[in-house]
Amino acid sequence: MHTPRERRPTPRRTRTLIAALGAALAPVVAATVAVLPADAAVPPPPEGWQEVWSDDFDGAAGSLPSDEWIIDTGTSYPGGPPNWGTGETQTYTDDPANLSLDGEGNLRITPIRDSSGQWTSGRIETQRADFKPADGESMRIEGRLQVPNVTGDAALGYWPAFWALGSPYRGDYWNWPAIGEFDIMENVNGIDSVWGVLHCGVNPGGPCNETTGLGDSRPCPGSTCQSGFHTYAFEWDRSGSAEEFRWTVDGEQYHSVSETDMDAATWQDMTSHAGYFLLLNVAMGGAFPDGVQGSPTPTDATESGVPMVVDYVAVYQSGAASARG
Repeated sequence: MHTPRERRPTPRRTRTLIAALGAALAPVVAATVAVLPADAAVPPPPEGWQEVWSDDFDGAAGSLPSDEWIIDTGTSYPGGPPNWGTGETQTYTDDPANLSLDGEGNLRITPIRDSSGQWTSGRIETQRADFKPADGESMRIEGRLQVPNVTGDAALGYWPAFWALGSPYRGDYWNWPAIGEFDIMENVNGIDSVWGVLHCGVNPGGPCNETTGLGDSRPCPGSTCQSGFHTYAFEWDRSGSAEEFRWTVDGEQYHSVSETDMDAATWQDMTSHAGYFLLLNVAMGGAFPDGVQGSPTPTDATESGVPMVVDYVAVYQSGAASARG
């Protein structure tokens, strides 16, 4: 997630965090808006792109995601940083109440607070860990989703994310952030804003300003992030003289990082390995929502049971056709 998924639980976001804080302080009444139906299928790739892999989350209501995904459980990777490295308070489970298909072509990840005040939620990651553009080509990671439709005090602590981690992280869990992290979509505390962030280099400090990362944010176009589906995408462009990362929401670019923005060794460390795996989760509490709120989250006012709803996730590559995985 925006903060290195496996980083120390220290406050992040700098300039974008400041802007978000003002919005977070405004008392907003939580709204309940009907979720739009899922698209019938993963949309065809844009002109000039070919699909590499996708999941449309079709399946029976109450079933778990397909075996294309690994379901993470507990409060850390085995031997990894506690609380997933970000100070999150929830425990991830494989309970369909937290993580399941809805029978309408969507995946729902639902945080739930039990009678003792403990939170559970869901987190999945792709089996594949080789998503990377070929030399001279570009890769696009895209997902259409609706973040939890809750705002104001009822949203404090909600932290949905769609992101990618470098493959060397698997089995090590202490080589972050050098292996790279692309936060394609992060949202906290029911704020109408999407954050896109790159994590790299060393922690703390370094060329990616860890633990904050190199990020930017903006409101969702047309409707709030909470009230409807939006398409969040990340592109890795290797077609020019300098590689570039780009972040978009509904086709509108709001953030980019170039190879020329840092030293060659740092860029190579995060781009020369086998590739990346994708993650979807909804955390509760932790460094990012606490930092924006200025106090611990979630609170007694936080509403339980509001899902992130994911229509599809797809990976595309420019150039020659690639078979769907």
